[in-house]
Amino acid sequence: MEILVTGSAGFIGFHLAKRLIEEGISFIGIDNLNNYYDNKLKKSRLSELDNSHNKNKKHYEFHEGDLNDRNFLEGIFHKYNPEIVVNLAAQAGVRYSIENPQTYINSNLVGFHNLIECCRNNSVKNFIYASSSSVYGGNINFPFSEDDSVNHPVSLYAATKKSNELIAHSYSHLFQIPTTGIRFFTVYGPWGRPDMAPFIFTKAIKNRNPIKVFNYGDIYRDFTYIDDVIDVLFKLLFLPAKRDLTFNKNEPKQSSSWAPYRILNIGNNKSISILEFISMLEKEIGIKADIQLEPMQPGDVYKTCADTRTVDNLIKNRCKTNLKEGLKQFIQWYNSYYRS
Repeated sequence: MEILVTGSAGFIGFHLAKRLIEEGISFIGIDNLNNYYDNKLKKSRLSELDNSHNKNKKHYEFHEGDLNDRNFLEGIFHKYNPEIVVNLAAQAGVRYSIENPQTYINSNLVGFHNLIECCRNNSVKNFIYASSSSVYGGNINFPFSEDDSVNHPVSLYAATKKSNELIAHSYSHLFQIPTTGIRFFTVYGPWGRPDMAPFIFTKAIKNRNPIKVFNYGDIYRDFTYIDDVIDVLFKLLFLPAKRDLTFNKNEPKQSSSWAPYRILNIGNNKSISILEFISMLEKEIGIKADIQLEPMQPGDVYKTCADTRTVDNLIKNRCKTNLKEGLKQFIQWYNSYYRS
């Protein structure tokens, strides 16, 4: 059974690809290797995958290409006929979406539609795609549940992710494609994204540069360790969405459907103050941070916290890495990668 992983040079895509290689499962990886952040890091991830592949001797191929290129995608599907597709290729970043909206329309809407259309034409048996905790927008009921209303996004990035969920439902209904949307909550860990808080703060602390903390420090995030995310994603590869036989159209759930469709939160179910998070980084690095308190940024949300009961019930015995251990692993990788 062939698996296609898009965004395989990205943070989460790379870790899923590495897990597949370690498990001896054949797959195809694609990525457009854009320059949203340092391309050297993406190429280093690909080199790491090549090293793992050489050790395990299982079928793995990487192709550079863009989801906006319909001919490229159709060629991949024609050649490999994947039955499982995991879409982790998207333009990320809330603040960047304010400055570069067209990039998000191209990648997160046009590219997403091209991919799910290929899934339809090739009778894919399981389509998993990255959504985001950003869809919860200005919600104030914590923790965030998949059945909460998410009709008030506060960034274009969040709006594109909500749009992906709506498109996926229409394809699940019309063409019976099992679709699972994953709302990720602030994923961190080794090989992480340079535009994310753990990376930004670590680099600033080590270089003794100031850290901007928004909303004057009154901001909270549900940090989720990458290995825990990958454990869930790996199991979901073989658990396609099914029709909810209890679905009541008079009282409709937001997270399931009469169609083979579902939405799942993947988070740590714990929210921590950014100031406390920085304090933990200071202790791990051994350097005091220079904190500059700033007003709230446009598009940001005050707090995120995941209600994970749905995925916990679906996937039993799911481990959760505590933040102290996760940051230790991240800092060890950072020091090794940057030789600092």
